[in-house]
This record gives sequence, structure tokens and C-alpha cells, in this order.
Amino acid sequence: MTTDLHDQSGLAALDGLLSHTTTQGVPTLYTAGSGNEVTAGLFFRVGRADETLATAGITHLVEHLALHRLGLSDLHYNGTTANAYTLFHVTGSEEEVVTYLNSVCAGLRDLPMDRLETEKEILRTEAASRGSGPSSPLALWRYGAQGYGLSSYNELGTWGLTPDRVRHWAETRFTRDNAVLWITSDRVPEGLDLSLPAGTRSPAPAATSALPVTPAYIHGDDGQVVLTAVLPRSTAASVFADVLGRALFQDLRQEGGYSYTAEADYSPRDAEFATLTAYADSLPKKQDAVVGGFVDTLARLRAGRIEQSELDSVRGKLLKMYDAPDLGAASLPSYALSLLLGHRILSPEQHRAELEAVTVADLHEVARRTWDGALLQVPGRGVDWAGFTLAPQYSPAAVTGTRHASLEDDQVTLVIGTEGVTLTTPKGPVTVRYDACAAMTTRPDGARALTGHDGFAVTVEPTLFEDITAERVAALDAAVPAESVVPMPAREPEQIPQPRKRAPEPAGKRRTADGWGWAALAVLLAVLAVAWACLGVYLIVDRIDDGRIPPITGTLGIIALELALLRWTGTANKRRKLARG
Repeated sequence: MTTDLHDQSGLAALDGLLSHTTTQGVPTLYTAGSGNEVTAGLFFRVGRADETLATAGITHLVEHLALHRLGLSDLHYNGTTANAYTLFHVTGSEEEVVTYLNSVCAGLRDLPMDRLETEKEILRTEAASRGSGPSSPLALWRYGAQGYGLSSYNELGTWGLTPDRVRHWAETRFTRDNAVLWITSDRVPEGLDLSLPAGTRSPAPAATSALPVTPAYIHGDDGQVVLTAVLPRSTAASVFADVLGRALFQDLRQEGGYSYTAEADYSPRDAEFATLTAYADSLPKKQDAVVGGFVDTLARLRAGRIEQSELDSVRGKLLKMYDAPDLGAASLPSYALSLLLGHRILSPEQHRAELEAVTVADLHEVARRTWDGALLQVPGRGVDWAGFTLAPQYSPAAVTGTRHASLEDDQVTLVIGTEGVTLTTPKGPVTVRYDACAAMTTRPDGARALTGHDGFAVTVEPTLFEDITAERVAALDAAVPAESVVPMPAREPEQIPQPRKRAPEPAGKRRTADGWGWAALAVLLAVLAVAWACLGVYLIVDRIDDGRIPPITGTLGIIALELALLRWTGTANKRRKLARG
């Protein structure tokens, strides 16, 4: 069952735990917490997964601009942009909370566009200092360069977004019909001004897929094993995540001594699905053992070898959360997010009953689903032996068009066609079609970097390929949809790549190869010389047997060619000896 934002009948299950109303059109959940301070959060159902690769960062940019008016403050506040939501969060006195929320809404109504370029620069600096976590590449490989896969990419939109585009995003996504407010107070504070434009509720974006087959694996950094699986949201799935985390910790750290960290996490993705993530670290010399142990643990659970004691231990821990003081206030953010995403609302009693009803057989089924839909990132060798398939490393097809040889590698060619671009390599093609181009960055020096919705990318560097003329670049620009183009600033001359100097072949190796070549030629010429001599003798003798005199010119020609073949054979033998030293 899903809950509509403005049909709050589904919240009746929470009566007695918290209250609900609307504040200037914004659904609002509230209940008193302990202490003198108030905590509040304003959710909007818009996040990174709603963007495109070309506009990536636009939601984060709106968040920063909306918070600018607050300036320097001792108030504890922040903004968060996640895949499926944006949250403005604050803790302080009731007056401070009202001031914060009013300022955020005022900022959203009238973004300070004079700060646009400055905030873009701040976001790029933030991204450069933030780095990426061990599971970062997995979203790209599972979803491609769109939707939930954009969390694997830099915020490209911070380069080319215009004021009009940013303003329109705020007006259509940060609306009262796309928001939920929660407050740890026994009442909605007076003085709130949440005046926001009307709009429509935006459901979470549908998931895309870049994996033709699962379970699949990719190669990753040394010392890290990471698994993700997408599961239907359920109480059993959340319990299984804890069971898996405990099993990995016991097998890989306590018993094997291979890992320091071994854990699993369950995180809602949208109203219907959640992402299970499991992680284990290792020293490089033990990573093969960690991979094997990791797969063995998951295989054990998949086979149904789950002890009742494992389930009881996890269930007991989860049930304890209902003994916490201020349960209603602590639950406000999760209930508000469920309301925002349209997920079912369960009272503590209903959730407790579902926890009590989970069986070992339920966990076995979740384990089976986890294995079947798994994407595993491993260091070093692959895991084909365990039934995992390497995720696609190359495109299924290449385009036709003008061919441009690499100036660095004779086996690599760039093809620029009317339908897309392909980089042909000895192992396979990498293709980006124009009609499936998520983004193309452009440089004034003619460089173009195209990324397809499936995550494959091709870079066109005029300095690294033959005959990449301005006309070819112009034709490419005209073929890519304008909304996918991201202009980038000019590069310094030293940043423009130049062909690498090819390392000279080792002299000994070259001499050996040359020697074999001359030897083969000498043998061929010797065989021709013998064959020609035999043929010449046969023709001359045959004429004599017939009582005819062999023609002088023909005989001289046979002799001349025979002498030439013998001379060439001798020359080839001399070259062979020189080549071999």
C-alpha cells in the first residue's frame, strides 16, 4: 500500500505516536521530543536520480543557493541532496527553527542568481575534496549514466547550467505539493511561512539497467570487496541485511582474520525497492581469501544454511529500538520520508508484528534474491568460478563512418559516423550513439568526450588521432542533442594530451625478429632458384630431344633469372647473419 501526500488517511496508524496536518499546503508530521531544542526537517522529492548527466548537480546547486541567505550562524543546520530526495535540516530554539525554514522557503522562491557562478565553483571544490567511497562505481555499472547511476559521476551541470534552467528546476521541483515537513514539537510553531509555488508530486524515477545478466562482477580497487543487490522493500529484507553483516563479520574477521571491517547495510531506494550493500576490506596479500570467504558466506545463506539463533539475535536487536525514549520523535524522519516516497506506513505495533513473523525460510528467499541480482566488485582475479558473469566491458556493436587511426596504438581506431562514435580496440568496440548520449563535454581545442546512457564513454582528442578536422568535429557537434552538450573551459597548453612516444623495440628482440625474416626470405629464394633451374633444364633438354635447337634468347633469359635468384639468396643470407649478430 502506498500513501498519497495529501491523502493522509494512511497516517491514522500513527495516531497516539505523532500528529499530522498541513502547513500552507505542505504535509506536516510533528510530535514532542525531549530537551529544550526543536529539530525540524523539510523534505522535497527531488534528488540526483531526477537529473541527467548533463544537468547533474542542479538539485545540489538549488540547495546551496537556498541556504545562502542564512550566512554565518551558530545555528546547527544543513542541507542534503540524496538520490531521491533533498532535505533541509535544523536544530535550535523554536524561533531559530522558524527563521531557518522561512529563510529556506524564501530562498527557494527567489534564488540569489548573483551567487550562481560562485556556488558552482564551491560545488566543484566540494566534489574534489570529497572523494568517492568503495561502492561508488557500482551504481554506474548497474544503472548506467542515468537515474540512480548518476551518483557515480561528477556534477557536470556545475559547468554549463544557466540561471533560467536553475530557476525553472526550483519552481517545478521545490513545490508545496512535492514536500513534507517534520518537527519535534507538540505543535506547529507560529510564524512559519512555507509559501512555495504549487506543483505536482514527482514519483521517484524508474530504475534503468546496464546489466544484461546477473549475478555479475566488476574489477575494483585492491583491498575492497563490495556487493550490491536491489531487493523489494520488506521487513524480511532489512532483517537479512543484519544477518548477512553478522555472518560476514564472523567468517571474515573473527574466524578467518582476513578483514577488519565486514558489514552490510539496507537502504531504501524508492517506494518499492531498497539497496542491500555488503562490504569487506583486506590486505592485498589476503584479498583472494577475502573474496573466497565473502562468496562462501553468501552462498551458505543462499543455500538456506541460516541458524534460528542468527535470526533471533538480529530480531532481538531490532525490537529493542521500540524501547527507546522519544520513539515518536526519533521516528519522524523515517515516517516523513516514507510519506514523501509513497511507501506504506506501519505503526510500531505493525512493524513489531512483522519482525516477529519473519522466519528462516523468509531469509533464505531474500538470500536467493540477493545472489540472483548481485553485482560484486572484486580486486584481482574474477569470480567466474562462483557463477558470476563479468559485466559488459565493450559495446555490442560498432558504427560505420570515417576512420581515424590512433597516433599512439596501431591497433586502435576512432570511427566517427552519422549514428555515433566508436573506439575500436583489439578486445572489442566501445560505442556511444548520438540518440543515447547522456552528455558530451566540449573544449575550445576541439576535444569531445561522449558518455552513453549505458555508461560507455568515448573521448575524441584531435591531437591523438589522424585527420580529426574542424569539419569532422562540427559534424559531431551537430549530431548530438543540444540538451546533452556541456561546454567546458579552455585547457592550458600543457593539459592538452599529446601522443606518447612509442618505446623503441629492444635491440636484441628486433635483431632476432629481423633474422627470422631474412632467413625465411633466403629459404624462399633458394627454393625458387632450384625450381627455376629444374624447369630451365627440362625445357632445354626437351627441345634437344625433339631435334630442335633451343633459342639463344630464351636460354640466356633462363640463365639470367637463375643467376639473379642465386644472387638474391646470397644477399638474404648475409642480412640474416648480420641481423643475428
